[in-house]
Amino acid sequence: MAVFVLVHGAWSGGWGYREVTAKLRAAGHEVHVPTMTGLGERAHLASPAITLSTHVADVLGVIESEGLDDIILVGHSYGGMVVTGVATKIGAKIRTLVYLDAFLPGDGNSLWDIADGPSREHYIDAQRDEPGLVAPFPMPPGVAPRTMNRHPLLTLLEPVHFTGEEAKVKNRTYIYATRDAPTIFTQFHEKVKDDPQWRVHEIATGHIVMLDDPEGLTQLLLAQVER
Repeated sequence: MAVFVLVHGAWSGGWGYREVTAKLRAAGHEVHVPTMTGLGERAHLASPAITLSTHVADVLGVIESEGLDDIILVGHSYGGMVVTGVATKIGAKIRTLVYLDAFLPGDGNSLWDIADGPSREHYIDAQRDEPGLVAPFPMPPGVAPRTMNRHPLLTLLEPVHFTGEEAKVKNRTYIYATRDAPTIFTQFHEKVKDDPQWRVHEIATGHIVMLDDPEGLTQLLLAQVER
């Protein structure tokens, strides 16, 4: 049995992994899906004061309270910032770090630093009516607006700082969604695709991989179990 911790992206919540979670559990694995503060079913806690550190603490809280070890830690989109932050705290507990069409920061990078110009414009313009809380990008087909919440701006501005602990992660995987390529995530796929320290997969979906192809994503995650 493997232990999975699945981290969602901006504006979203743990709900996005519902089908994947069910499939992983049916295959006999332990799965935890934290929803980060101010998002999903925790939207009532939304505040402009929420930072990346808050979301890192959310995930660490689940890992520590459940006594998890040898974890396959998955971060989707903005969740790549979060899982990187988690790795800087408890890298030795992580068997495999999986970036699911996700931001891949270097030491000292914030999401703002590695985003593109149009995204940065959205982050600013979409919080002018509610300062500090960014409205989502237009919804992809099949995602109801009620399932998306405003996202705290400060989480996008706070950098990740490496500690050396992240180097203790045993394995690293990047899953790249190709349907609309090139995308903002192409740069990260290009960075690691020829690196022997990474295992890289492509999946023919849009960015919301877990909704577009839950079965395909499940199979890619199950392939991490034997590493």
